[in-house]
Parts: sequence; C-alpha cells; structure tokens
Amino acid sequence: MDITVNSTTLSLTRGDITTEKVEVIVNAANEGLRGGGGVDGAIHTAGGPSIMDECRRIGRCPTGTAVLTGGGNLSASYVIHTVGPIYSGGTRSEEELLQGAYHSSLTLAKEKGLKSVAFPSISTGVYGYPIKDASVIALKTTIDFIKENPNAFTLVSFCLFSDRDLAVYTESLRELTGS
Repeated sequence: MDITVNSTTLSLTRGDITTEKVEVIVNAANEGLRGGGGVDGAIHTAGGPSIMDECRRIGRCPTGTAVLTGGGNLSASYVIHTVGPIYSGGTRSEEELLQGAYHSSLTLAKEKGLKSVAFPSISTGVYGYPIKDASVIALKTTIDFIKENPNAFTLVSFCLFSDRDLAVYTESLRELTGS
C-alpha cells in the first residue's frame, strides 16, 4: 500500500529490508550496538564486518536515539541504528521512547540529506512491543514528521517481515488516514 503525504511516498511492503533499494535502511539495534538476532542480525550479516567496526567505534546508542554508519555490502549506502524500547506493559515511557526512535531516525536521515528511507517494525520482535500499538506510533510519527518537513524525503518505506505484520500496518495506516 502506498499513499502520498505532501510530496513523499509512504509505502508499506513485505520483504527483506537488507535488499531494499533506498539510500538508508534503519536497523532495530540494541544500546550496545553489538548486533544480535532478527533484523539486527540480518543487517549485520548482509552488510558485512565494516558495519560492526563502525558500531564499535560509536560505542553506544541510548534507547529512543539513532546513529549512522555506512552500509557495507548492502545496496543501501547507509544504516541508521536506532534503539526501541523493551515493552514492559507501557509503564516505562515505552510510547515516548518508540516515538523517539522513529523521530531520531528521520531527523538523522534529513540532516544527512538522504531522500529515501526504509524502516522495519521497531521493538515488535524480541522486545515484545504489541505490533498494533507500535504500528500506530510508527506511522503517526512518520506522517507528522513528513508534514512538518515537506521536502525532506521522496520515499519512506516500512519493509515488514511477514504478511501478518503488513496487514496490521495496512489497517493502522487506513485508520490514521481515513483511506
């Protein structure tokens, strides 16, 4: 599903984020930037050791913030590593931290002049954030950012791992946009 917000295409697709044809992909990282499982492991495996070398030099990325590395062997030139919250029932500022992860990533991409960005569904794997709630936060934060920064991007894509994830994001986008 694609919609246009200002002049930016907001796209929902099912696929492998490591093969997305965009300038920058976003990694759902951990605070120590150590690599891991899920999308984090897939990005580090596909991108090769140069990404981990840069992550080691950076050192840390607090939850709700983002850092940038090169893309290594990926088709994307860059990777934005952001850390979403571990879900604890919504009692530990998880919503604000997840908003921060998306907003920080978009801000960093804009500052670097990167026009096409692909996101995974941050915090909805091993970090346990309920995907319906996370999808609304991700999409609303992104739409609001695009509206406030109308010429920042040509494409913001959500590359989702499963048909179920895509269906949840599609439903949330329809609810948010009334389409």
